[in-house]
Amino acid sequence: MIIIPAIDLKDGRCVRLRQGRMDSPTVFNEDPVAQALLWESLGAPRIHLVDLDGSIEAQPANFWRIVQIAAEVRVPVQVGGGIRDEATIRRYLDIGVSTLILGTLPVKDPEAAMRMLSLFPGTLAIGIDAREGQVAVEGWTEDTTIQAVDLAARFDNAGAAAFIYTDIARDGMMRGPNIAATKAFAESVSTPVILSGGVSTLADVANALPLAKDGVMGIIIGRALYEGQIDLVKAIDLAREADASKENNTLP
Repeated sequence: MIIIPAIDLKDGRCVRLRQGRMDSPTVFNEDPVAQALLWESLGAPRIHLVDLDGSIEAQPANFWRIVQIAAEVRVPVQVGGGIRDEATIRRYLDIGVSTLILGTLPVKDPEAAMRMLSLFPGTLAIGIDAREGQVAVEGWTEDTTIQAVDLAARFDNAGAAAFIYTDIARDGMMRGPNIAATKAFAESVSTPVILSGGVSTLADVANALPLAKDGVMGIIIGRALYEGQIDLVKAIDLAREADASKENNTLP
């Protein structure tokens, strides 16, 4: 289980939203590159970047900022938002991004998404963002009637690096993650899952760590880090201790 700090990009700045609402951003840092370097210096094993403007515009909008971040940090970077075609994927891979997240494409054009997964096996993650169990797309501005577990079932074993499961109602609200929904989702697939949305205290991290046995490989944390509710170093140490304890318990 790894702890992954999030950097959401809007108009070139590091912001956080509440439940994905673009009309209520909170700016936490004018310099996302400095923010990424800070998370790296504190031990983050990976950084999660979201191009919020790109998710609405259906194409990269903060690409220049992501270029800067990818050039400066040494840890893997995963990027989502506005990734809809092969050319965009290759453009990101060319600048050193390690994992790209497809969110809208698997819903709007599942055949194209399958084709991308076959072209770039192990490089693409599927972002599944759910509102009351149903998938939302286009930067969460458009709801669908597709159940999150049904979408996951379609792409399970298709070569995705992970499913990133976000409970929209919890995202940015500092109310804790939806453990039950994430557990049920992870149990329904064989692809590794990354939990996102609502993690607001170290207790939330501790409560999510047992999901490792269900296939959850990582926890994305955003607002709680920026507001000082979670110390990144302590969260990483907590995850490492849980992993060490698990290893010790399996020794002969």
